[in-house]
Amino acid sequence: MQRLFGLFFALSGLIACQTKNDVATSVGSVQLTFDNRVGSNDLALGTGTYRNKAGETFTVTRFDYFVSNIRLLRADGAAYTVPQDDSYFLIREADPTSQVITLNNVPAGDYTQLEFMVGVDSLRNTADISKRTGILDPAGSHTSGMYWDWNSGYIHLKMEGTSPQAPLDATGNRNFRYHIGLFGGYQAPTLNNTRVVRVPMSVNGAGVRTSAAMKSSVVINTDAGKLVDGPTPISIATYPDVMVSPISATIANNYATMFSFGSSGTSSK
Repeated sequence: MQRLFGLFFALSGLIACQTKNDVATSVGSVQLTFDNRVGSNDLALGTGTYRNKAGETFTVTRFDYFVSNIRLLRADGAAYTVPQDDSYFLIREADPTSQVITLNNVPAGDYTQLEFMVGVDSLRNTADISKRTGILDPAGSHTSGMYWDWNSGYIHLKMEGTSPQAPLDATGNRNFRYHIGLFGGYQAPTLNNTRVVRVPMSVNGAGVRTSAAMKSSVVINTDAGKLVDGPTPISIATYPDVMVSPISATIANNYATMFSFGSSGTSSK
């Protein structure tokens, strides 16, 4: 009888530990939607006309950017870091499906901030090609012009369009283009135009709740107009074509401010 009681006690303890661990490792999912805009207006490629603080009007024909190194932060200081191999996304205004990111296996908890990098970090830029697959494949269709073969690096953000204030280019049109890359250099130092941003995921501090039974959703507003109307306003007439020049760092500082919290919600799985 004592032997049976001892076995029962051991099994009870094992079951209790398993139950405790199951609760501790309960996971959920978070869906992030990047809603591209210009100010309070929806971004409409090729048709929308917008005005910057300099009084210049412009139309956007392309708007793409990389989001990577995603972390979810809790009010108590704890954080969940998305595994790096699963943490690279290319947001393209022309492809609505690319604007929705689902993060799976997120430990249950209340998360109050979203942190991510705009661009592709130096380690992945210089990694062996076997580590750069999917949207990071330099030869793949998904990158679609988001990689510089001549400069061996990813373009973190690309915005192109037209403006009556832009000077005539070689094609005889008034185009502007901002292709912002550079990650700090490999064999020689360069500018580092990656930027890490944090976005609060609530307006009242409640945060986003993840659980095994519910799916959380968060809308992040992305204001493309901040590229020219950020902390340092940029004149399209003065800077219609920016790639690797020093002004690219100013535009990178501007696009670090283009993200803000839109809304959040939960639904049953």
